[in-house]
Amino acid sequence: MEAILRGALEALADLVGPQRCAGCDGETRRRTAFCSVCVTTLVRASNPDPERTAAFVYGGAIAQAVKRLKFDDRPDLAPLLLAGFAAHLPRLRTSTLVVPVPLHPSRLVERGYNQAALLARPLADLLEIRCAARALARPLATARQTELSRGARGVNVRHAFVANEPERLAGEVVLLVDDVETTGATLAACRTALLSGGARAVHSLVVARTAGVMDGVEGG
Repeated sequence: MEAILRGALEALADLVGPQRCAGCDGETRRRTAFCSVCVTTLVRASNPDPERTAAFVYGGAIAQAVKRLKFDDRPDLAPLLLAGFAAHLPRLRTSTLVVPVPLHPSRLVERGYNQAALLARPLADLLEIRCAARALARPLATARQTELSRGARGVNVRHAFVANEPERLAGEVVLLVDDVETTGATLAACRTALLSGGARAVHSLVVARTAGVMDGVEGG
């Protein structure tokens, strides 16, 4: 099963068109998201907590790719970043529902897409489970997490999320998907809302996590 899913993730990355490096747009080999220079900057994340999974440590080419995805109108980079989840597929098999971290409606209009949803929907298809893109809502227009200190981030998003479709969450093991985990405040607030909405358990999956989070560009 894992081999099939890994192959599907690689095939999905192939669909982006002429293969260019997700970090710098340089030429890459087929089924390779990063060029020979950028790939040397990648650091795989350690995941001691089975309920919190990240593919990479935030920095280098991964940081550049995430920033381009979010701020440079590059939704085409999502499939390339999604391929980084391949090694973690066995950890995700207990999930029964995929939910992306939502954007506030004003931020969604501004950007034109939710980068977390671009990762969540095809991942749900590959895992053959449902994606509930609207199960979680962000009714409060909070300040950007990148503009706040580490301590202020938790306060900023503490009540920012609500379970929008509790009937879809009841009894589910939710896989919560986002691009980056910086302090963990956004994911923690989402987890609280999902559990309050009836989810049985919540596991998180991100493209990258900043160093030291287990002992900024997050959630928005």
